[in-house]
Amino acid sequence: MRERVLDAAYELTCADGWDRASLSAVASLAQVSRPSVYKEFGTRTRLGHALVTRETRRLLDGVAETLTAADRDPRGALASALLFVLTAAEHNPLLRAVVTAARRGADSLLPCLTARADPLFDAAQHLLRAWLAERFPTRGEEDLDVVTDFVVRTVISHFVLPTWPPEVAAGRLARVAFRMLGET
Repeated sequence: MRERVLDAAYELTCADGWDRASLSAVASLAQVSRPSVYKEFGTRTRLGHALVTRETRRLLDGVAETLTAADRDPRGALASALLFVLTAAEHNPLLRAVVTAARRGADSLLPCLTARADPLFDAAQHLLRAWLAERFPTRGEEDLDVVTDFVVRTVISHFVLPTWPPEVAAGRLARVAFRMLGET
């Protein structure tokens, strides 16, 4: 039932925006009762958070696969992973709906992507920090933390307000991250 409700919330959010995805509409589309949705999620805010968490998990699974697939070339792996994320931000219907709504002034789900520590920010930081630590075991903790923070914050910033096309941003960001690590 939980997945059906999340699927319905996803569909409604992508079609009409989160602000129009009432719990009644979600319950109706998922073919469950409204009290069942309340029992499972508690509030509409928690449902939105669960929706963004699920989508974030899917996105970060793709990032992890991309980092691993190109592992022989760490800079290339990072650039590929960043391109994956930035392309997903452009083409993922839910992410696009959240960012588009924010640009129109309706940002009810945007904090789940940008301001609240969980799910995206902490999960992305943990994933990238662990990957960097494996590739650069002699680098200091502070250096790895700074590079990780820089990359994750910049990528999230590009979700909301892209500056360059994804392929340009990914390449530039990977290059700067490696310079910060002393790798030219």
